[in-house]
Amino acid sequence: MMSLDYKLLDALAKVVELQNFDLAAKHLFITQSAISQRIKSLEESIGQPVIIRSQPIKVTSAGETLLSHYRMVQQLENEMLPSLLPNAPTEPLKVSLAINADSLATWFISALTPILSRYLVELDLIIERESVTLEKLKNGSAIGAVSSIAKPLSGYRSFELGEINYILVASKSFQQKYFANGLTTESLKMAPGISYDHKDDMHTRFISKHFNLAASEYYCHTVRSSEAFVELAKQGVAYCLVPELQIKNELANGELINLCPQKQLIETLYWHSWILVKGVNKKISEEIVSYGQKLLGNS
Repeated sequence: MMSLDYKLLDALAKVVELQNFDLAAKHLFITQSAISQRIKSLEESIGQPVIIRSQPIKVTSAGETLLSHYRMVQQLENEMLPSLLPNAPTEPLKVSLAINADSLATWFISALTPILSRYLVELDLIIERESVTLEKLKNGSAIGAVSSIAKPLSGYRSFELGEINYILVASKSFQQKYFANGLTTESLKMAPGISYDHKDDMHTRFISKHFNLAASEYYCHTVRSSEAFVELAKQGVAYCLVPELQIKNELANGELINLCPQKQLIETLYWHSWILVKGVNKKISEEIVSYGQKLLGNS
């Protein structure tokens, strides 16, 4: 039975992480030809390619499987070693989590604060749309993820956190300028909205459902920041769909107004983590689930 050579998996992980064979070789203190040989040996051992040698370097399906396995082994090792060593850890535990921008802007940091206060953790937050964060688990980039997808990947489990209520908002001056006679298909065609990126369909789904307008019939700024969504709306230069949780103060003091109180978009969020998660990583998952369910379950 074939066994995996973790020296080869380490080479694969570094090449994918750094997107450069030379940099990966320097990181591992070997030559570029040596790291190329390690990748080749890994591919020969499983009988198929693990990366696509392009710019950027892409991982094949087999490569994703190997990387996911390697990250899990690293996770177990990181959890095990502190319990074997006599002294407190001198290096932080590296934890990569995939999270959507809206959760990061509203509740996620508060969920992690107890862990960051108690343990030596080096956090890497990977910001992605909630519909694709599971890809980061699949390719081994993250050990946990907030997602709008309920079904877990093989070897993972999911927990329902609760719901985020999205509402359409703008400043009073913006409403008077563009929607003085109400939100209509004609007024929406002329008013600048905001979307996260070209793949973000939340805004387009809302407008399509409630106003029967296709994305090509109106225009949106592209802004990859939830906080910037709110700031642009407050400045009176755009309207946007944002979590009600994020703008409670602005709604209360009148800086922003709900443009259509009878219409909303509700997204259910789930936390996904490895079934065998232990130690600090398990505590991270427990804190996220506990805080998320407490806040979003009652929102």
